[in-house]
Amino acid sequence: MTTQEQLHQWHELAQQLRVDSIRATTIAGSGHPTSSMSSADLIAVLISKYLRYDFDNPHYPNNDRFILSKGHAAPLLYAMYKAAGVITDEELLSLRKLGSRLEGHPTPVLPWVDVATGSLGQGLPIGVGVALAGKYLDQLPYHVWVLLGDSETAEGSVWEAFDHAAHYTLDNLIAIIDVNRLGQRGQTELGWNTQAYANRARVFGWQAIEIDGNNLMEIDQAFSAALSVNDRPTVIIARTKKGKGVSILEDLGGWHGKVLKPEQEKKAIAELGGERQMTIQVDKPEEQSQPAAIVNPEPLQLPTYEKGAKTATRRAYGDALKALGAAQPDVVALDAEVSNSTYVEDFAEAFPERYFEMYIAEQQLVAAAVGLQVRQYKPFASTFAAFLSRAYDFIRMAAISRANIKLVGSHAGVSIGQDGPSQMALEDLAAFRAVWGSTVLYPSDANQTAKLVAQMSDRDGVVYLRTTRESTPVIYSADEEFPIGGSKVVYGSQKDQATVIAAGITLHEALKAGDRLKNEGITIRVIDAYSVKPIDVQTLHQAARETNGNLVVVEDHWSEGGLGAAVLDAFAGNNNTLTYNGPQLRLIKLAVCDLPGSGTPEELLHAAKIDADAIVDAVKLQVAQPIGASISSY
Repeated sequence: MTTQEQLHQWHELAQQLRVDSIRATTIAGSGHPTSSMSSADLIAVLISKYLRYDFDNPHYPNNDRFILSKGHAAPLLYAMYKAAGVITDEELLSLRKLGSRLEGHPTPVLPWVDVATGSLGQGLPIGVGVALAGKYLDQLPYHVWVLLGDSETAEGSVWEAFDHAAHYTLDNLIAIIDVNRLGQRGQTELGWNTQAYANRARVFGWQAIEIDGNNLMEIDQAFSAALSVNDRPTVIIARTKKGKGVSILEDLGGWHGKVLKPEQEKKAIAELGGERQMTIQVDKPEEQSQPAAIVNPEPLQLPTYEKGAKTATRRAYGDALKALGAAQPDVVALDAEVSNSTYVEDFAEAFPERYFEMYIAEQQLVAAAVGLQVRQYKPFASTFAAFLSRAYDFIRMAAISRANIKLVGSHAGVSIGQDGPSQMALEDLAAFRAVWGSTVLYPSDANQTAKLVAQMSDRDGVVYLRTTRESTPVIYSADEEFPIGGSKVVYGSQKDQATVIAAGITLHEALKAGDRLKNEGITIRVIDAYSVKPIDVQTLHQAARETNGNLVVVEDHWSEGGLGAAVLDAFAGNNNTLTYNGPQLRLIKLAVCDLPGSGTPEELLHAAKIDADAIVDAVKLQVAQPIGASISSY
């Protein structure tokens, strides 16, 4: 039973968390003290009695996991770390300062933060991924605790998580909703209607517990009940008061994201009983087991394809992923109910214990991948490239989390044919190039695809592979190598007059154009820029110097931000590229400019002016002009 002494200690700790949230934000001059104060009682009980975590060994596999989904309450998280004795008071007061580990919203700069939060609606979906790892892969008894704000439950991604957590019976997942009633501009959608939250959760198959989230006894009882459930996830719906404990703040609007001035701070701290310097011992996990061994690895045997045969790169991706799964037990796969098109179904059949179906829920797809990599797994998540755009905020935040995930988008470009523009993903290369630290790959044949998939496994950061719906000729032998950051000169002579740069489907159009131009006495060089980011700057510069600056870039993508932009960046002379010394560039970008419709792949490539006909015309325009003459980019 909970004693009065325990209740007193929890109260004092909660008050310390509130005081420290105020102190840190007042010195910083910005932050969210009131959002931190409402949850202080919940955190005090959690770390005093329920959380099992070794702060000296944050990667210990038996640790519970805590995700602060309401990342704007970062001052509370940092105050918790101070109470646990892992940061000093001095560091606490460095909140939001340049160079401080205590950023405005949590990031893994701190070793105890698994994922970055602050874009609302992400903590619970990521928690689903961590819980999947715990229940099905690690097979260890740790729990995943996620603290959400009430406002973020308006996000659809939260309900994708509710759905998938129940589907996978994640009884190791405990969500806590801090229902403090007030959002940024006023009352939230449901206010203090905790029954509405509970009804929604129960319909999804969760155990729902409604409590007074500022009542320590009720919190204790709810956490205990959550740990006793073994057939479903639990959500604790905690009615709280924003700014709890300070009369000028408590349950009053207009204070979201605002800090107290020094005089207000003094009075608030006095009202909370003054400063405290408590340190508590967070219990370490009792369990000493190691993650379950899934399979004995085999030597990697990538699939191979005969030159001249026709195979879709999406088919090669599925084959290569299955081979990778046999060789690397930490490779896992996820798909958004299109595995018969991405060919991930072969991996799912071979390794059902390492495959997770995310259905038509692309935000949850990417979030689960981020959660799985928290536990050191290597997730490959696939769907149609167009639909990854729905999850772009999760991809952006994955980079801030320093997450290592592999994303594969199939059916990209106008070359998909009759399905029309809603399915074409003409912006994916631009979107992924813009992600910090990302790698963007676009193979043109099956053997190249297999080699790139193998490299993706150990590549850090967000790695994106674009695959093609259409079957294309195999142009490379199975023993060719394709290092990330490289390219291939696949066509040329000693006296090339222009260089054509392509990737994926348009590489094959460039090769056709090369043959036609050769018959007319015009020689060109064709570069396969399969590594769109990082791009092979050295080879591009050499080609420009040796072909009089005549460059044609052709891509099955909008003209903005894709391969053409990557090529231009290679010559821009920024801090990340070599300085170009050569003839004046005369660059023509061939890309999709008008909104396409339906048609055959051949018709659509021609209509978009990115087929062999368009390449031939562009090269002829270049070589017909005197050296030094300027040419339009389009």
